[in-house]
Amino acid sequence: MAEGTTDPDRNWLRVAMESTNPISDSDVHSIILSYLMHNCFKETAETFLSCTGMSQPVDYFVDMDKRKKIIHYAVEGNALKAIELTEQLVPNLLEDNKDLHFDLLSLHFIDLVRSKNSNEALEFAQTKLVPFGNTAKYVEKLKEFVTLFAYEEPEKSPIFHLLSPEYRQNVADSLNRAILGCANLPSYSSMERLIQQVTVVRHFLHQELGKDGPPPFSLKAFLNN
Repeated sequence: MAEGTTDPDRNWLRVAMESTNPISDSDVHSIILSYLMHNCFKETAETFLSCTGMSQPVDYFVDMDKRKKIIHYAVEGNALKAIELTEQLVPNLLEDNKDLHFDLLSLHFIDLVRSKNSNEALEFAQTKLVPFGNTAKYVEKLKEFVTLFAYEEPEKSPIFHLLSPEYRQNVADSLNRAILGCANLPSYSSMERLIQQVTVVRHFLHQELGKDGPPPFSLKAFLNN
């Protein structure tokens, strides 16, 4: 028995695992549909609904095209257009969510630095980013962004991650979740929530049962099986 695990703990875990209901086709369909909705795959979602015979959820496609366009601009390098369309769709979102607004503005600044528009980048930083410096939590971020000026090839700098597609995608994902939340729709797809729950449970089991329990959950390892 793993250290720190009592018989009642082990019995509770065993009962919890044995009482898990099997996933039905309907559950799987709902998870897939949630993923398609979350990521604005409208045509695929419509085809999926048709093929499975599922009924279309209420307000399912409301503003999906607008949301898709906003996320596209954020990912593809037009953060200012993404901001403009977001303010049209959800007027108070960026005013209320300063972190998200700052991150979107930073994407435009990074694009200017990447394209060697140093003067324009500096002016943009002074007019749009520096005002955020009145709040302590943005000061370190501002320092990082300004540091990009010191490198002839920012992509090879120690803070190259700011120019990575992953950074841009993370900001776009945050924007997508925020827009969904304002529409009273789930901010995370069912698939994401399921993976989060599996990760937490597997971590707990690994901590409690040690070598007798399953290893921590790895999505990469799961997909490779």
